[in-house]
Amino acid sequence: MLLIAFTREQDARLLANYLKFKGIQVNYEFNQAEHPHSLVLLDESQLPEARAMTQEFIHNPQDQKYQQVAWQQGAAVSMQGSGQKSLLSMLSQGLLSPLTSIVLILCLLVYFASILGWFVPLQQWLAFQPLSQLSDNQQWWRLLGPAFMHFSVLHIVFNLLWWGMLGAQIEQRLGSINLLLIFLLTAVFSNFAQYMASGPNFGGLSGVVYGVMGFVWWCGVLRPGWGLSLSKPLVGFILVWLILGYTDMLWVKMANTAHTVGLITGCLLALLYTRLSVNPDKDT
Repeated sequence: MLLIAFTREQDARLLANYLKFKGIQVNYEFNQAEHPHSLVLLDESQLPEARAMTQEFIHNPQDQKYQQVAWQQGAAVSMQGSGQKSLLSMLSQGLLSPLTSIVLILCLLVYFASILGWFVPLQQWLAFQPLSQLSDNQQWWRLLGPAFMHFSVLHIVFNLLWWGMLGAQIEQRLGSINLLLIFLLTAVFSNFAQYMASGPNFGGLSGVVYGVMGFVWWCGVLRPGWGLSLSKPLVGFILVWLILGYTDMLWVKMANTAHTVGLITGCLLALLYTRLSVNPDKDT
């Protein structure tokens, strides 16, 4: 019998590992429903105990005991993803996160076009411009344009890995419209701030990435039941990396202002969302 269905595979896998560790016989199943990742209870006599453990998980999915059990069983389930996935699972996740996939694809297309010789025209077409110019030329896409430009393999890989992981978390829990709003606000504010700090010669999705990092981080603190979270080590990494960017100790030039403003914007949006309980029926 169906025990529970989740929007995210990682939640289902994490709970399944814990239940099996406790002697509860469950199977993980994928389907095309709104909450596609299901746990099926094999022994109905275990239903009361299974339900109690499930409710405990829903109340506090970030409890370290679930992660510890996953590692003990060799499942290697991280709090940001479910580890190695089958091709079918990866495709299904892409379908469940269309906006995340669209932004990722656009960044890749722009990057490949730039290394094929179109870097200069693309930069000229996407470069940020102040509102005074935009009101005259009506090229409003430039408010977002720099987010799609990347200057090295390391630059784009770092940004797209974080975007793919955290953007999908937000989209699957809160929906594409909310992710779009978060993307637009973090991109515009971080791009504008970096333009004011250094002029138009900058690019990268990192302002948005820091924005979704801040959003997921503080949603996990303020509303853990939403299933959005960053582990403490990752939060520490984000903050240390942000500080290092200001020290000029790194081997690359960082868009520090965009990172900082993106992070602050994401944190403020998380505060707003959690205070307004903006969660369109995406909880388990």
